[in-house]
Amino acid sequence: MGMSSDEVKYVWFNGSFVPYSEAKVPILTHALHYGTGVFEGIRAYPTDNNVCIFRLKEHVVRMLNSAKVYQFKTQYTEEELSGATVELLRKNQIKGSAYIRPIIFVGARPGGIELGYSGFPVWAAIVVFPFKAYFDKAELRVCVSQWRRISEQSLAPQVKACANYLNSAIAKFEAKANGYDEAILLDNTGSVSEGSGENIFIVRNGKLYTPPIASGILEGITRDSVFHIAKDLNIELTERGVARAELYTCDELFFTGTAAGVTPILEVDKRPVGNGEVGPVTKLIKEEYNKIVNGKSKKYAQWLTPIY
Repeated sequence: MGMSSDEVKYVWFNGSFVPYSEAKVPILTHALHYGTGVFEGIRAYPTDNNVCIFRLKEHVVRMLNSAKVYQFKTQYTEEELSGATVELLRKNQIKGSAYIRPIIFVGARPGGIELGYSGFPVWAAIVVFPFKAYFDKAELRVCVSQWRRISEQSLAPQVKACANYLNSAIAKFEAKANGYDEAILLDNTGSVSEGSGENIFIVRNGKLYTPPIASGILEGITRDSVFHIAKDLNIELTERGVARAELYTCDELFFTGTAAGVTPILEVDKRPVGNGEVGPVTKLIKEEYNKIVNGKSKKYAQWLTPIY
């Protein structure tokens, strides 16, 4: 289904709220040419009498940590970015499900462009727009990509950097061109890493397994939420290397991600996962996750930031 900004009136850009049509950057913006930026994907969900942002603090902290890795020195604090996000949703009168995209990136300076970004300004922006679902299907048919996931030897996979996502985009493009809904990338050792924009979990004999950080994954916030849910449901969960063949032999398989939520996978490389239907563990975790984001769980109320 993708993402749309059709109904957005305002964005936050370098400390000010400006009309969407006026939020422009120069053509020599460093990040446009070299991918020098870090970003987040954050969701807001309607609850009984409000709209709440899910795990806002964790997302903003991750973005600032991402900026720290690549020494993008931003002047904005966690409190300022969080406050601006809440105010932006109010200004745009968001009343339902929405997607929030904050970004910190290297801007432009007089005198042209060069690879090194020392001395370049670092800019920040936040955009929000109504958003229902990332995938246009409730269950997915996926392939293993011929492209490998970037490794720690070249870039920092744990960092949500703009440049990293060319790796994701080309895998997604390949999958869609071949008639699949999504791609799974392997790491440089041939073990399972993640989807183009999602972490992955397998279920074997009622137990959950997910690839570790060493497999080049992004340390997902939805992934972390599933760790909490699994503990609550007394489902054993282990971080360990996952072999490609396990994608074909596991009982259940699902993606997690801010945009994707918890999304079941029913087929990999034209092989059915388990019996080809959504399995009981996946179903249970998805139901619990949906309860939490929609404000139906008192235990995780602290994960929700109300807008109004």
